[in-house]
Amino acid sequence: MDPLDPELHAGDDDLSLRPRTLEEFIGQEQLKENLRIFVEAARRRGEPLDHVLLAGPPGLGKTSLCRILANEMGVNISITSGPTLERAGDIAAILTSLEDGDFLFIDEIHRLNRAVEEVLYPAMEDFEIDIVLGQGPSARTIRMDVPRFTLVGATTRTGLITSPLRDRFGFSSRLDYYSAGELQRLVERNAGILGIPIDEGGARQLAGRSRGTPRIANRLLKRARDYAEVRGGGFIDEATARAALEMLGVDELGLDRVDREYLELVIRKFDGGPVGLGTIAVALGEARDTVEDVYEPYLLQSGLIQRTSRGRIATRRAYDHLGVPVPE
Repeated sequence: MDPLDPELHAGDDDLSLRPRTLEEFIGQEQLKENLRIFVEAARRRGEPLDHVLLAGPPGLGKTSLCRILANEMGVNISITSGPTLERAGDIAAILTSLEDGDFLFIDEIHRLNRAVEEVLYPAMEDFEIDIVLGQGPSARTIRMDVPRFTLVGATTRTGLITSPLRDRFGFSSRLDYYSAGELQRLVERNAGILGIPIDEGGARQLAGRSRGTPRIANRLLKRARDYAEVRGGGFIDEATARAALEMLGVDELGLDRVDREYLELVIRKFDGGPVGLGTIAVALGEARDTVEDVYEPYLLQSGLIQRTSRGRIATRRAYDHLGVPVPE
């Protein structure tokens, strides 16, 4: 598996690094401005915030934004994930334990069980749930009120969310990858919180190789700190950051060993493509879903490969990055 895959390390972020307000949250400026308006409007009306759907690749701050919104509204938050809610009773138990205005955050909401999803429909619209009493012919359904809550859903696969569920969210937005400048500010901020001595050059090196993802930037910062304490006198300057990243196998574009193996495979063994996803997966020894969901998004975003109806093709930039002459 890819050591830079944010999903593999979803729980390794230091809680002290999570921003607590929208002002502290770096990046996503348009989204933050929209959320400021929605929060202030809900506060003035004395109503719960409308349901929110946040989409985007892992590690961009969807969970942090939900915590911030709950903090801005001054309410409690319950956190769960789609795969853990197996039965309708699971979501019913959570909903009935909430208080008015509380947040329910469901990560990977596209993986909800169908029965659980159907319980959410009346809960999101009318703040009521249907409870089935008894079994067989004598079973009957009663409708129970639940507190006026705010559902915040997070997903990495918007297309897998059913239309009835997606349409019940009052606001939906997609988080974008971060610029190198935003990640540099984030690295410098978090280095200060963790007490890590770092200069501008060191922060710039870490930010530039973080795939536009804050979670990866935080992890590279911690590994650079380890390297600096053992080999660099405890200070992360540009040279120390470069050495630490080289040790981790992260190159100038943020590619790791498996990313480079992917490009080498397409360019050297299949003449730059097109080559099918199944062939690439077998050659890398990975599952098709892993290749498509973990490795390819950043390669596509970086302009190193193209997806076509015939298969994957390496771009001129991929040839240049590997130092391979582009065929005529």
